[in-house]
Amino acid sequence: MKKILVLAFPAILLSCSAQNGKVEDADAMEYANTITADELKEHLYTFASDEFEGRETGEPGQKKAAEYLKNEYKSLNLPSPIGGDDYYQEVPTSYFSRGNVKPTENVVAFLKGSEKPDEILVISSHYDHVGIDDQGRIYNGADDDGSGTVGILEIAEAFVQASKDGYTPKRSILFLNVTGEEKGLVGSKFYTDEPIFPLENTVANLNIDMIGRIDPAHEGNENYVYLIGSDKLSTDLHNLSESVNSKYINLDLDYKYNDENDPNRFYYRSDHYNFAKNNIPIIFYFNGTHADYHKHTDTPEKIEYDLLAKRTKLVFLTAWEIANRDARLVVDKADDSSSVGK
Repeated sequence: MKKILVLAFPAILLSCSAQNGKVEDADAMEYANTITADELKEHLYTFASDEFEGRETGEPGQKKAAEYLKNEYKSLNLPSPIGGDDYYQEVPTSYFSRGNVKPTENVVAFLKGSEKPDEILVISSHYDHVGIDDQGRIYNGADDDGSGTVGILEIAEAFVQASKDGYTPKRSILFLNVTGEEKGLVGSKFYTDEPIFPLENTVANLNIDMIGRIDPAHEGNENYVYLIGSDKLSTDLHNLSESVNSKYINLDLDYKYNDENDPNRFYYRSDHYNFAKNNIPIIFYFNGTHADYHKHTDTPEKIEYDLLAKRTKLVFLTAWEIANRDARLVVDKADDSSSVGK
């Protein structure tokens, strides 16, 4: 169990970085455009391949997936917030309430902010899936949640490129790939119970879980993404999200599943919820379910890569605005039963 609150990084965080300029002078869209369908596809055809054996929590395929993520962050010269070569926040077997789950790990990487380094934006996805069934079929989980995970790799790369050009974000960014989502949001619960950075310093969580497909409700109208939770805790966050989309991307932001009376209760069913219940503002990005959801047929060739890139750019640009705005997001709808984030 690792918990580090004060970190000392080398003077040069990214070896090729230029001296920091004014981030307000940067063209955010220039860096968003480094997120490409081709690179997402290249990542996903590996990450959701049979080699990773369905990424069952604690099993060899999940370990291979964790190593893949670690190596990608290292190739970007993004350090670990834990220190040294250790990019894993270990989650012990005792944390799982169902099944015989082996020890597992969240994968973490960190970009230190230039002006407000103690304020942390968390960008998350879950990288586990459900493994291999008793008929030997591999559940590759290309959309669930390979799509969100490779999206985070591209978002990280875009922020790194901006930093190399002298535009390091004002606030710090934690790239958090959680394990055990399919076992009951366990990896994200472990993170919020044993945070690497204090939760009161965490300004928001942008969580990506399935953004590579089109659901039946949007056939013929693919220019959409479901947003869940943006207005639950912070009016600031909701307005920022809407403004960024209108300025840059113009996706149809569908709030169908944001309805408190929606029977699917998706707000409670992905990793953002462990942040939200601690009064940390969140947005959950989601494409809805489809015929291949939780089936062995959720494979990389069915992903809409241009659409995946567009949705990923929206997350990056929203993160850019949160990380670089002057004032921290205001939590104006806090749950009084929580002691964090008031």
